[in-house]
Order: sequence, then structure tokens, then C-alpha cells
Amino acid sequence: MEEVDRILLNSLRQSGADIAEDVESVRQLTTELIVECVVRCLRILNPALGNGVSHLLPPGMSARFRIGMCLAQACQELGYQGEIGYQTFLYSNEPEIRRLLMFLVEKLPRDSADTADQPAEKSVLLQRLIATKIKQQLASAWLPPALRTTSLIIMKISSPYVFRSLTQEYKARKRQRLQSRIQEYLKQSSQRSEVRAGLAGTPAPDLTDPRPDHRCLRAKHSRFIHTEKFTFTQVSEDLAEEETRDRELSAEEKQQLLHIRKRALDLLPDAEGNLSKLQAVMEASAQRLVSLAGQWEKHRVPLIAEHRRLKQQLDSHELESSRRLMEIKEFHEKIKTSAEEAKRKENVHRQLVLELEHLSRGVGRAAYTQRILEIVSNISKQKEEITKILSDTKELQKEINSLTGKLDRTFAVTDELLFKDAKRDEAVRKAYKYLAALHENCSQLIETIEDTGTILREVRDLEELIDLETGKKTLINLEKILEDHRAIRQENAGLAGRLREA
Repeated sequence: MEEVDRILLNSLRQSGADIAEDVESVRQLTTELIVECVVRCLRILNPALGNGVSHLLPPGMSARFRIGMCLAQACQELGYQGEIGYQTFLYSNEPEIRRLLMFLVEKLPRDSADTADQPAEKSVLLQRLIATKIKQQLASAWLPPALRTTSLIIMKISSPYVFRSLTQEYKARKRQRLQSRIQEYLKQSSQRSEVRAGLAGTPAPDLTDPRPDHRCLRAKHSRFIHTEKFTFTQVSEDLAEEETRDRELSAEEKQQLLHIRKRALDLLPDAEGNLSKLQAVMEASAQRLVSLAGQWEKHRVPLIAEHRRLKQQLDSHELESSRRLMEIKEFHEKIKTSAEEAKRKENVHRQLVLELEHLSRGVGRAAYTQRILEIVSNISKQKEEITKILSDTKELQKEINSLTGKLDRTFAVTDELLFKDAKRDEAVRKAYKYLAALHENCSQLIETIEDTGTILREVRDLEELIDLETGKKTLINLEKILEDHRAIRQENAGLAGRLREA
């Protein structure tokens, strides 16, 4: 029970109760400490119930009774099934308080550091923070160090169709850009020609003017005119080349048309023969076209089938490639997120390790585990001893029963033998009387021994009851009740005096 009290008191200290280190048992808790422990636990379990009650007992008896009733009602709302009232807190006994505190401590959450409104010790808060962080890290997925990369190179998949469409679009945009640039050059060149024509009509400036800014302006203007002349000349040459090319193409077309008309004029004198020859050539050409069409059909059907198969294969490859590309992107995002999360957890772990190193080592979990294992082993040993005692008791009971039966049978046989001879012999008659007296005395002795055992058991039970009543602190509670009764009478007298004065 001492180990249970130590664990219980340690849990209450972690919940924020101000319990001194020299308090090692529930029996040493005062009324003020009991009320404080219950209020601290209620504030963690249900802040709505615990925040409305103070953890300090007031001096007035009516206020104390009211706080006791509020605490009893709050514990019943949490599900406490035992008998509880204001007397449980004001006139407490050890078993009831231990049962109540164990109920509240079992209800406490494992990470109650955030829910308590009163600050606990720094070491306790840090232990709770470490436990919370480790729980979060254990709940999240672990990533191997080999996969903790910051970037992933993704290959871009392209197809000839996309490239062909992009090339055509690029050519169209390039052609449009060139046309707009040529139009802009032509417009600028026309504007510059107008400006030069206007400048030619204005009088020439004085060459003897010593101001250097006119010369700078003239030099800049000459460089600008030179650049513009060069650009205009280049555009003019390009336009001239285009016109020359167009004239050459039109001349070639006229030459071909002239050649065709000349041949037609040469064929006019023998028109019938030439028509028949032309008809024969056309028929031969038509037959050749028919044969070529048949051959083309023969070659076209397998080619179309092959084209469809390749197109389906290409579509399937494109779908597979796009799917794999999406998977790679998703995997890359997961790797990036996991790497960031792992880095953050490593920083938190490093910080927590540093804070843990600066803390003083208290009673660890291993000590509690070892002590619990020792208690379990002691219970096992006691169970074995109880089993052995029960088996020995059963053997003794069997032996006693067998001896009692043997004694009864022996007495019956002896009584029968002596009773037959007692009628004829005086000495046998005396022996028979002594035998009866011995049997009676032995029976009384056995009954006396059994009564003695019963009395001893009753004495033990009474001693246990005395210890239990002593643990309930009945005398101390009676003295407290008398003191509280006197205090209540004094308060009532004071109130009555105030009423009379009013």
C-alpha cells in the first residue's frame, strides 16, 4: 500500500497539487491538501466544474460545507459510484480518500499539461512536452535517410506531334513578327524622310557658334541618321530582292505558257492524228492508273493497319508516360514534404534532448516498473504460500476426520466388549465407567479446542476492525465535529446578535 500511495502522490504532484516531499502516505494528507488535490484533478478533467471551486478552504463553516457539497456533486457527475458527501472531505478517513483519489488519478489524461490552468513544476511540464512530441513522432510515418533528398530531376516527355505543332506555331509567330517589324521600319523611314525634307528647307545654323552643346547634338544627330540610313538601306535592299524574285518567277511562268501554246500550234495541222494519239496515251495512262491504284490498295491496307496499331501503341505509351509523370511528381512532393517534416522533427528532437540533459533526474519509469514487478512476484509468492496452507489445511482436515472416525469405531468396539463383560465382572464394570468418562472428557477437550480457535479468529477479526476504525480517524473526526459545532454555534450567536442590533 505504501508503493500505491507514493505513485498516487506523485501523480497528484504532477497535476499541480502542492504536496510536500516528506508526505509519503494518504494518511498524512490534511483536509486542506485533500480539497486542493480534488480541485486540481477536477480542473483538468472538467474545467467547467473545477474552475468554479476554490482550492483553498475558507475559514467559515458554512462556506466549507458548501465547497464540500460542490466537490461531492462534481465527483458524482464524473461517475464516482462510492458514497460521497461533504463529510468525505471535511471528516475524511484513509480508505475512502484513497479510493476517491485513485478514481480521479485514473481519469486523468496522459497529456494533461495543457489542460491544467495552474503552473506545475518545470520538470513535470517538460516531461509532458517530451511525451507529447514523441507520441506525435511515433504516430507519423518514418522516412529512411537515403530518401531524404531536397530535389528530384523529372524528365520531360515530348512527342513528335507536339514538336511539329510547336514548330509551326513558332514559324507563324516569327513571320508575323517580321511583317510587323518591316511595317514599323517603313513607317519610321517615311517619317525620317519627311523630317529630312523639313530640315533641308530651314536655314543652316551659324558654324561659328562656340557653344559645345550644339556640336554634341549635331554629332549625336549624325550618328542616329547614319544608323537609320543603314537600317533603311537594308530594308530597301530586301524589298528590291523580293520584287526581283517575283519578276523572275512571273517571267518563267510566261515562258512556260508560251512554250505550251507554241506546241499546241504545231499540233494543229494534224489534229485528228494527234487526237487519236492523245486518246491512246490517255487510255494507256488510265489503265496504268487503274493498275497503280490496285497495287496501291494492296500496299495501303497493311500500311493503314500498321499505322493504326502504331497510333494505338503511341497513345497507350503517352497515357502510360503521363501517368508515370504524375506519379513521379506526386512522389517528388511526398519526398519534399517528408524531408521537411524529418528536418523539423530532428530539430525538435535535438532541442528536447538538450533540455532533457539540463533536467535533474527524478524517479524514472524503470524504477516504478521494477517495483511493480517486485510486487507482482511477492503476490505470486503469497499466492503459492496460501495455496500450500490451504492444501495443508485440507490434509489436516482429512487426517482429523479419519482419526475421529477411527476413534469412534474403536470406542464403539471397546464399549461393546466391555459392556458384555461388565455384567459378570466388577472390575470390567469400573473400566467401562472410566472409558465412558474418558470419552466424554476427550469430546469436551475437542470442543474446547474448537471454541478456542473460533475465539482466536474472532479476536483477529476484531483487531482488524480496530485497525480499520483507527484508520478512519473516528476520534479525530469526532473532535473536529465538536469544534465545528462550537464554531457554528458561535457564528449563529454572532448572526443573532447582528439581527437584534439591526
